[in-house]
Amino acid sequence: MALTIKLKSRDEVAAGTTAFHFEKPPHFTFAPGQAGDFSLTNPPQTDKEGDKRSFSLASAPYESDLIVATRMRDTAFKRSLETIPLGTEFVLDAPWGELTLHEDTSIPAVFLTGGIGITPVRSIVLQATRDKLNQKLVLFYANRRPEDAAFLDELKQAEKENPNFTLVATMTKMAGSSRPWQGETGLIDQAMLTRHLKDITVPIYYISGPPEMVDAMQKMLSSAGVKSGNVRAEEFSGY
Repeated sequence: MALTIKLKSRDEVAAGTTAFHFEKPPHFTFAPGQAGDFSLTNPPQTDKEGDKRSFSLASAPYESDLIVATRMRDTAFKRSLETIPLGTEFVLDAPWGELTLHEDTSIPAVFLTGGIGITPVRSIVLQATRDKLNQKLVLFYANRRPEDAAFLDELKQAEKENPNFTLVATMTKMAGSSRPWQGETGLIDQAMLTRHLKDITVPIYYISGPPEMVDAMQKMLSSAGVKSGNVRAEEFSGY
């Protein structure tokens, strides 16, 4: 469904990562974890990558705005996003995507996420917290440094509010950070999962992040004995 929406605001949510808030069309509905195509109708500049981008909806359905977040690369589309006036119109083709929670709430959901792959997970976790969903959710969230971890404070707050949600944030390059960190360090691996999960073969896994991370996580789960039918993945190429 193609809809016209307007840009409301933008703010930096991590080093090099900006969140963009759009007006939410009346009666627009979507499932947490879904995505949309955002097109600039009259871009101030363009290049070979075009005037449309696919973004996961980082906002939860209950929130009043539609929110997306992206790493800011030097492309015409993203330069335009940074500089166009608030109120600029976009065409939204949404919702689509199947990185949504499974229906059997007795089976835990485990998210293996890196970097900007957090966007669909934010939507799922915040909506589950709001709805007091009786389902175990565990999020493994990898970043280089706390400075690079978008929405980290919101996820920490959700963990305080939601007894069924566990956040396992890990940092891989703390030597480059100016902030203290008491949590996990290093890449997400089988040993880390084993420390935080009772039985790593039981949950449904949701992997979102750069292609190389998605591939590594799929191989790791396979070698750990997780059935391929229990793994769902979404790659974030090029951000």
